[in-house]
Amino acid sequence: MQHVERYLADNADRFVDELKQFLRIPSVSASSAHRGDVRRAAEFVRDHLAAAGLTVQIVETEGHPIIHGSWMEAKDAPTVLVYGHYDVQPPDPLNEWVTPPFEPTVRDGCLYARGATDDKGQVFTHVKSLEAWMKSAGRLPVNVQVVIEGEEEVGSNNLDRFLEQNRDRLRCDVAVISDTSQFGPGQPAITYGLRGIVACEITLRGANQDVHSGVFGGSIANPVNSLAKLIASLHDDNGRVTVPGFYDDVTPMSPAERDRLAKLPFDEATFRGSLGVAATHGESGFTTIERRWCRPTCDVNGIIGGYQGEGPKTIIPAKATAKITCRLVPNQNPDKIMAALQTHFERLCPSGLKLQFTTYHGCPAHVFDPTSPFMAAAKTAIRSAFDVEPVFIREGGSIPVVGSLKQILGVDTLLLGWGQNTDNLHGPNEHFSLDDFRRGTLASAHLWNELSRTAVVAR
Repeated sequence: MQHVERYLADNADRFVDELKQFLRIPSVSASSAHRGDVRRAAEFVRDHLAAAGLTVQIVETEGHPIIHGSWMEAKDAPTVLVYGHYDVQPPDPLNEWVTPPFEPTVRDGCLYARGATDDKGQVFTHVKSLEAWMKSAGRLPVNVQVVIEGEEEVGSNNLDRFLEQNRDRLRCDVAVISDTSQFGPGQPAITYGLRGIVACEITLRGANQDVHSGVFGGSIANPVNSLAKLIASLHDDNGRVTVPGFYDDVTPMSPAERDRLAKLPFDEATFRGSLGVAATHGESGFTTIERRWCRPTCDVNGIIGGYQGEGPKTIIPAKATAKITCRLVPNQNPDKIMAALQTHFERLCPSGLKLQFTTYHGCPAHVFDPTSPFMAAAKTAIRSAFDVEPVFIREGGSIPVVGSLKQILGVDTLLLGWGQNTDNLHGPNEHFSLDDFRRGTLASAHLWNELSRTAVVAR
């Protein structure tokens, strides 16, 4: 490893300059105006993987390209699939950025730009660690398949098709994704669990247009009033979701896991202060960490209905809409939860109103064995780079590709985040600590070496 570490140290400044070049590309996949920029970002990734010594191709899709790279010359060694994405979220609101989102700027040891931590900076750690091995040792200690897409921020519409069509070529022993976070500053983490998700929308329709609240008030149902009651029906006074069947398949946390999570260095007061709230809230009988990571939830993400302008307007709105997501835990079936939500709302919908229920995306939760050999390898690699023992955590969010990798390729995923929850991913002034960028690259380099000592999975 000494030659690899020396290469990383000698080229550290160049890596930062190259990351800045990557971040200057406004690869906003949601905007058709940036289609050419998304393509440029794909070509940037292709060129850097090729320069590292991998065999690389741009795979065209019905949307944005997928970059596939490979190096398969490590006989009898495990095969690792590295996944990441080169597309980014829109930078709005622009007026809240201290410096322009696509002009990377270093302040206080952090690199500020859209995509700095989600996911360009993090995926670049793996690209550069592969380069370090290839340029200093002439080979990798493991076989590698690299899949970096350009549609993660818009739903990865073409990724599953690519995985299905290339199932044999992409056969591997474990996947690696760096699109999560550390537990906190100076405390690296390995994420061994993710919650799943279902997303839906309900719309209540009443009169065929907005009508006068004085003339018609009291004689017809008000969609906004009724929607508020439906939303209120989702939880009881103890914070539990009241949708029938919602908890039927939830597996209780083991005492060992609850004990492990309780020992994490989590400060409740600091957590509240960082959010500007006076108290935490949620399902009774569980800690804040347990509620965030290990318990299912049901939340309204937005309400649309009625007059939104300045001053009063005396109407009964014609319709009202709520956008809703539920975070799921292992064993909960997204389709079953979606159906339960629809049945719940239809049962409570007042007469005189029509309910439209629209389903969006969904994916199940995943929890991996924190004692597996792959986890042990990651733990050693991170400790070598960060000089701190990583903690094992779960994550409250969802990463649908983890489910795709499990379902299509049959592999578990190592979720190794180098960023912080405070890096403002998806928000103004997104940033990535340059120290974490360097440590993440070093940990990635150690990871390939540590994984080479694990057994090849029979397939």
